Amino acid sequence: MTTLEVRDLVKDYAVRDGFRHGTLRAVNRVSFTLTPGRTVALVGESGSGKSTVAKMIARLERPTAGEIVATRPDGRPVAHRAYRDHVQMVFQDPFASLNPFHTIEHHLARPLRLHGRARGRAETRAQVEQLLERVNLVPARQLAQRRPHELSGGQRQRVAIARALAPGARVVVADEPVSMLDVSIRLGVLNLLARLQREDRLAVLYITHDLATARHFSDDILVMYRGRVVERGPADDVILTPQHPYTRLLAAAAPNPEERGRSLTGEAEEIDPEELTRTYDHHAKAWLEQDEDRSRAASGGAT
Repeated sequence: MTTLEVRDLVKDYAVRDGFRHGTLRAVNRVSFTLTPGRTVALVGESGSGKSTVAKMIARLERPTAGEIVATRPDGRPVAHRAYRDHVQMVFQDPFASLNPFHTIEHHLARPLRLHGRARGRAETRAQVEQLLERVNLVPARQLAQRRPHELSGGQRQRVAIARALAPGARVVVADEPVSMLDVSIRLGVLNLLARLQREDRLAVLYITHDLATARHFSDDILVMYRGRVVERGPADDVILTPQHPYTRLLAAAAPNPEERGRSLTGEAEEIDPEELTRTYDHHAKAWLEQDEDRSRAASGGAT
């Protein structure tokens, strides 16, 4: 089993407006731990920094500061090339993440060979079919010969999940894996992820803006706002007893059939800029102050 720890993660982007140059801080000192058999949900509006965190964990982006450490069961760190064997990502749009010119078998066979999980055509084909059966795509032999455009959106996302498992991943980063799917099939994909997590003791980071699915399919929730984690804790505590003004705004914006017709006008809270320097931790039952000076020092003085 693999544990992944994110420590004080910072990501800055250089921005230019005419002749003026500046820095945009997309992620500001984010820390959490992904442990085997548990799901952590990262919740927030578009632009809050959720996907940037995911890309840094998947090593698609380089952190400005902070550490991402994957640890084996014996305590040894997972380094360099082996990191990709342990950590894989499921992208938001399954059609965009699959090559339309190649068969489903090609998409699964390639990571099996690249990561040394299969040798020879017969063994590779057998493992491809096994992966398809694990994500409930049957008959596997027939589906393996199809191309992405011949599958439904839900089937394509199941292929993407199978591809993430192909290298033997122990940590899965799911970046809004059901937001591009029809409402009628989202539950099936989420139930599949939950089953695979239980069977393989996966550590899962579930990135979403949907509070309902975050509550029901995760053990802990982190709420992000403007690059910071402003609230964290067990899923039920964060959703049912939110403490940060931003979390309360998210909860109030969620549709509620019992309050149909209710308007948020006059109910929205102004979020004080000082609230950005505080995080409510439901585990500690306390507010945690964030040290701005330490943050600037860690990022080399970028603002």
